[in-house]
Amino acid sequence: MKLTLQRYLFTDDYTMGLLFIDGIYFCDTIEDRFRGNQLSGKKVYGETCIPYGVYTVKITWSPKNKKNMPQIMDVPYFDGIRIESGNTAKDSLGCVIVGIKSENGKVLQSRKTYNALMKRLETANNIKIDIC
Repeated sequence: MKLTLQRYLFTDDYTMGLLFIDGIYFCDTIEDRFRGNQLSGKKVYGETCIPYGVYTVKITWSPKNKKNMPQIMDVPYFDGIRIESGNTAKDSLGCVIVGIKSENGKVLQSRKTYNALMKRLETANNIKIDIC
């Protein structure tokens, strides 16, 4: 399965994007602020979205959330990056939040969107995400 996260709106507080599954639109996303693709010296813990790239996604146990969740693996300068639910970039520590855009800087129906995504991911093999 191929996920594509296409970012399109960059502000000082958040980054908005569109998530596609195998080329078909699935939902909107919100992340922390983009600080450049080369993060050396630019990453701020809990306030920076992950760099562009292609990453493997695995369903792993999240000790923080006490459940299995999609984890974006081997992100340079980041640990424990997940695809999760929330409403604004403030609900994230560098993770990708899924939902339906209600306005710039906010997504709604996040838990419903997250659960629908998890159903798709739980039965998939070889999941990759291209963040561009």
